[in-house]
Amino acid sequence: MTVETIAVGPAGAPDDRSRRTTTTAGGHFLDLASGCRIRLATPAAEPGLWARYLDGALRTYRHFGVEEALELSATADGDTTALFCTATDADGRMVAGVRVQGRYRRVTDATSLLAWAGRPGESALRMMMAGRLPFGVVEGRGAWVSRETPYRNELGAAISRCLAHAPRLLDARFCFATVASFTASRHAASGGLTATDIAPVPYPDDRYRTVPIWWDTRRYRSTAAPDQYAAMRAEWVELGLPEPDPRPFHGC
Repeated sequence: MTVETIAVGPAGAPDDRSRRTTTTAGGHFLDLASGCRIRLATPAAEPGLWARYLDGALRTYRHFGVEEALELSATADGDTTALFCTATDADGRMVAGVRVQGRYRRVTDATSLLAWAGRPGESALRMMMAGRLPFGVVEGRGAWVSRETPYRNELGAAISRCLAHAPRLLDARFCFATVASFTASRHAASGGLTATDIAPVPYPDDRYRTVPIWWDTRRYRSTAAPDQYAAMRAEWVELGLPEPDPRPFHGC
């Protein structure tokens, strides 16, 4: 059994440093496609692992000249991160990771929306966020995959599935992320749907077209690709999570 108990704070916002009051299931699972072990933890519980995650993220983002997107001055202490996920290969090298913030209490907690400030789609995206907050929203930030690993595609898919798992681990219905448009199809395979009525923005710079994506835990069975849903089901078993309720849900 790979289930462990980890303390997280899904009720808190990024500026609420007093959270860490909820206990949920975490642990680790094997990504069969890459052979890597995916571990879920909190920065407080695994400070060494957190430091390695940050180092890998910085090296990867710096290679593309977009390290400012990590907002390390605000995130390095781990207090804004409710949960983070890392992938380690058979030789013990960390080769991928992502962190998760939330649950959010206010629209302004989602600072990634600032990329749309003064641009088309700003109001509509803020309304999307506001409508989902009562159901629980967490956000994926700082995703990276090592340029040296031969399993970039497989690990990209695994990190995307981690974002699908995150709201279930943090007692929320939705996961939100802003991603480069060329990665949208990868996230769609794990159930992450692009908000196509929101215009992309050039963030972190003009080389990229960034789009908003939502994962809805109530709809994975119908939105995720069959192979990725099968992988998610196997990972839920390892994480001690039940399969999501397939019954219709009347909400947002």
